[in-house]
Amino acid sequence: MKILDKYIIKKFLGTFVFMLALLSIVVLVVDVQQKSPRIESNGFTVGHFLLYYYPFWIIYLIVTFMSILVFISVIFFTSRLANNTEIVAIVSSGASFHRFSRPYFVASSLIAIIALIVNHFVLPWANIQKNTLEPYTYTEIDREKLLGNAAITTQLSPNEYIFINSYNKKEKRGSGFSYQKYDKNKKLIYQLSSSDVAWKKDKNYFELNSFLEKTVLKNDSEILKNGSTRTISFGHPPEELFPDQLLGQNKTTPELLRFIKREREKGNGNLNTYLNELYQRTSMPFSIIILTLLALSLSSQKKRGGLGVNLAIGIALAFVFVFSFEALKVVSENKTLTPLVAMWLPNIVFGPLALVLYFRRANQ
Repeated sequence: MKILDKYIIKKFLGTFVFMLALLSIVVLVVDVQQKSPRIESNGFTVGHFLLYYYPFWIIYLIVTFMSILVFISVIFFTSRLANNTEIVAIVSSGASFHRFSRPYFVASSLIAIIALIVNHFVLPWANIQKNTLEPYTYTEIDREKLLGNAAITTQLSPNEYIFINSYNKKEKRGSGFSYQKYDKNKKLIYQLSSSDVAWKKDKNYFELNSFLEKTVLKNDSEILKNGSTRTISFGHPPEELFPDQLLGQNKTTPELLRFIKREREKGNGNLNTYLNELYQRTSMPFSIIILTLLALSLSSQKKRGGLGVNLAIGIALAFVFVFSFEALKVVSENKTLTPLVAMWLPNIVFGPLALVLYFRRANQ
């Protein structure tokens, strides 16, 4: 590796680490200050959250904004190189712009590979820890949606359904339980109902109280059975049977793929939230290379206004990029776009733009 490569990679990674540390500290202080009243109102201390929530939240934050941090870092240190006429000196010495760009690609590819591994395997572990306490940082209304009582309707297979009139996800118990099974002609052949249901984690089954069991025979006659208590297992815990929007974040990619496949087989048509999570894990790291190319093209020429103009342009584009991902998630969940298209659309738009600007800059 040449002296030039080492110099630029050192600048690249040094600026990136500095930006990473600065963002983490600033956002952590602001977030703790904002959320501390909610944390304390739920019976926790801020110290408890600093130990068991925020270290994992920081990992989530870094991964979410990594591509933007790389973009701003490249804008920042490349603008300084341009203002100090270092780029002019390098190109004047006989090195082409493509040769000058090589260490940028090496450094951004290294960060992208690390981000890819973290997204698919490390972040889900951090999310499990984070999401355990996450609801206690929400407003009371949003917390109630995740942990409070709600009606449950879920499909176990194309012919099997579970209905619960009121189920508490925190306590994992509910009232008004009904399990129904139909034949291929959509005729009810089996029903199990109970006044209440509770999950027994140590035994891996549901316990039903005051149950009524009905089996419909081929001649339409019925066999009825009732009792005070019985158990039933559906092969999965409540978190899998009644998933919320946070579940996909907690699974490594192989686990998420198996979960999506199982939900498809069940006939669940509301999978876009989990598909968005799946595709974003790859598209976001890939965007690091695209945004590095874009930042290099925008900031490698000395401009009137210097560093401030380049940073202003960079921050504006960063906001557009982040907002586009979040907006497209909503669009995808409303089934206007497929998750694959939605999560890759920012890269599809910014990629050609970055290439055009790069080759225009290289040919100047």
